[in-house]
Amino acid sequence: MSYVLGIETSCDDTSCSILKTPNQVLSNVVSTQVDFHRRFGGVVPEVASRKHLEFLPLVVDEALREAGVDLSALNLIAVTAGPGLMGSLLMGVSWAKTVALLHSLPLVGVNHLESHLFASSLENEDLRPPFLGLIISGGHTELVAVEEWGKYRILGRTRDDAVGEAFDKVAKFLGLGYPGGPVIEKVSRRGDKDRFYFAGGLEKDRELDFSFSGLKTAVIRTRKTLEQIDEQTIADLAASFQESVIRTLVKKTLWALELTGFSTVVVGGGVAANRALREAMHAEAQTRNLRVFFPSLPFCTDNAAMVALCGFFYFTRGWESSLEFEPNPRLALGELPV
Repeated sequence: MSYVLGIETSCDDTSCSILKTPNQVLSNVVSTQVDFHRRFGGVVPEVASRKHLEFLPLVVDEALREAGVDLSALNLIAVTAGPGLMGSLLMGVSWAKTVALLHSLPLVGVNHLESHLFASSLENEDLRPPFLGLIISGGHTELVAVEEWGKYRILGRTRDDAVGEAFDKVAKFLGLGYPGGPVIEKVSRRGDKDRFYFAGGLEKDRELDFSFSGLKTAVIRTRKTLEQIDEQTIADLAASFQESVIRTLVKKTLWALELTGFSTVVVGGGVAANRALREAMHAEAQTRNLRVFFPSLPFCTDNAAMVALCGFFYFTRGWESSLEFEPNPRLALGELPV
């Protein structure tokens, strides 16, 4: 038995978690900066890094308190090393290095994208590769063949906007606010998803790359052609946009399953919290005898519990980061920080 402190600061959420191995989450504290960035319609990197510096000591103390664990009881520190915003990553990595040095603790730098694939294992200890991974967030949209942990083959990725980024941009244009994913999902519940038809990017091409920029533009053009705009019309536009996104994600996931022969899908990232997407994926799973895993809502968005679990995995296999390693904002899935 050991205790792992996870630290996640890849973007604008400051999160710390205590994991009791192998996968018992004793605490998972997240301090969001949404209210600070909402006025700008998106994350301001400089503001994000300064808030991490302010929040980190408080969030770590709260995570330790909730878990009933002292720093002296820790056996490992795992910290997000990339990809992400450089300033934000530096705050978390610098803090983790300092604590590791002062308390003579081993340190593991974690790939943020990979940790999203580990998120579902927090509540499903028997989840094992091979499976198809679908990572969907504000910065990433990727279909990944996972033959075994640590070995990944990218099958498809976005050619322009990530799916979460498209949600944010459409929500901003429709005047719905920030962040776009949750607000569009909420508004879509009272909208008619069939009122407008928006073709998903590369939806009709039997390939696995994504494109959401054109979809965003189609929503904007349609909105500009309408003479009468009321709350219901905005809700219908939001619902129709969301329907196109979900249809595209599901369709390409099914194509990827055919290509790989896998029968299990693991979805991770902030957009995985979308209820309509979860329902659509589970409906297909029942029809086709597939297994689909989504993290529970607290583990969809950026969180330190998944970072702790991913770091523990590598540590048990002999990997340990030096105190000289640097964060890498462009770290690709399958790469470890050096």
